Amino acid sequence: MTLTLSDDTPDTEVTGSGLESAEIARQVREEIARRRISRQALADMARISLSTLEKALAGKRAFTLATLLRIEEALGVGLRSGTHAPAPVGGEVAPEALGAYSNSAVTWLEGRYLTVRPSFGTPGGLFAYLTTIRWVPEKACLGFAESGRSDSRFEQIGQVSMPNLSGHIYLVTNEQGQYRLAILSRPTIDGSLFGILTTLEVGNGSQLVPAAAPLALRKLAQGETGDLGLVTADMPHFAAYRAMLNRSIEGDFARLHLLA
Repeated sequence: MTLTLSDDTPDTEVTGSGLESAEIARQVREEIARRRISRQALADMARISLSTLEKALAGKRAFTLATLLRIEEALGVGLRSGTHAPAPVGGEVAPEALGAYSNSAVTWLEGRYLTVRPSFGTPGGLFAYLTTIRWVPEKACLGFAESGRSDSRFEQIGQVSMPNLSGHIYLVTNEQGQYRLAILSRPTIDGSLFGILTTLEVGNGSQLVPAAAPLALRKLAQGETGDLGLVTADMPHFAAYRAMLNRSIEGDFARLHLLA
């Protein structure tokens, strides 16, 4: 049987009784409290809507298998009967390949970020979405996950590398050997990150073409949300988003070299 990991799948409920559903909800609330993360952060990391999570935790709807699989992956714990949490690995220090940073030394980077880059499909337009960064205990490193993208099938999940040598922050996705990389500055005084994104853009037909673009991230306050999706010049928040993105290049956080 093929499972489609969509949080609105109606026919894959796995909670056999109200008691089982309540127990799963209790475990999830306990993990949220223990890790000191918000429900919004968990929803972002699990790539489900906050509404879906809230309704399941309140007992207003049953957990679907798709939702549970995503939550288990995000938390690194087994929530269903007969499943077990992954064996613990690592610890409080990231692998040397990621910069050997400690958990306590990078808490300042954790949070939700409004993320802006140029639109690849609309000339002159911008593209905005959310990036959540948090410590992943089972992997002993910072992880990141994108959410709120109108092209949700391309949302990225990966690890954060922070080597002392360059002083930069790297958001790295490795999917079966296919890499996508964002290189970012350390946060400015207002908590923003600026840099460059290297990825693959959909070209003619099914062809994927290497692409690079400036990238800007601004940390959001608790409960704050931004305007997401395609942002065009006729929208009221376009100017602010464009000024935010321009800092990546005008502030010399990143350089795009083109042939004269």
